Amino acid sequence: MGIVTEAWGWLTTGAHWTGEEGIGRRLAEHVYVSGAALLIAAVLALPLGLWLGHLGRGGALAVNVSNVGRAIPVFAVLGLFMVSPLRNAGYVPTVVALVLFAIPPLLTNAYVGVREVDRAAVRAARGMGMTGGQVFLRVELPLARPVVMTGIRSAAVQVVATATVAAMVGQGGLGRIITAGFATYDTAQVVAGAVLVALLALLVEGVLVVADRLFDRHRRLVEH
Repeated sequence: MGIVTEAWGWLTTGAHWTGEEGIGRRLAEHVYVSGAALLIAAVLALPLGLWLGHLGRGGALAVNVSNVGRAIPVFAVLGLFMVSPLRNAGYVPTVVALVLFAIPPLLTNAYVGVREVDRAAVRAARGMGMTGGQVFLRVELPLARPVVMTGIRSAAVQVVATATVAAMVGQGGLGRIITAGFATYDTAQVVAGAVLVALLALLVEGVLVVADRLFDRHRRLVEH
């Protein structure tokens, strides 16, 4: 229990939360990088996945191509960017690498979510005279939402956890706390940094779960 006590002591030391190297700044950097990457990935992947799922064509190929990204380590992508003109572009290499990492779960779940919608419900909607757009908005999208949200939560947690690699190429974020601990052989600081990343990932997932439930409750109230 000694290392746990030491890590707790490190976290509860006020001086570690302020200043240029403090937890507050590193947390803000981590949230900024993770949020930017997740937002860009969602804008790119969700519309495409939903559209392909609605059409029922080309989705399997798109999902397989995007899943190739799962086999490429984020740090390897960052390493390639570091020897390219983007190496002096601040957080751009990190964000781009995280976007590539986040796209597969977003695209896959968006496509699968729409394709798994009960085809009987879709046929019934078309039989009522709904257009393709109406079927998508009123039937497919609401029924696919749980699967789509699962993909968003999965991508968000993965991005938050993986954003620590930004420290490996000299960028900010909570990973800097961990690398600084390794550099000074401060195990308590390393554990404290890892705990902060884990807590942030859990917090992000919790916020998304609550937001999804609130949205669903509001939708049900509107419908009734």
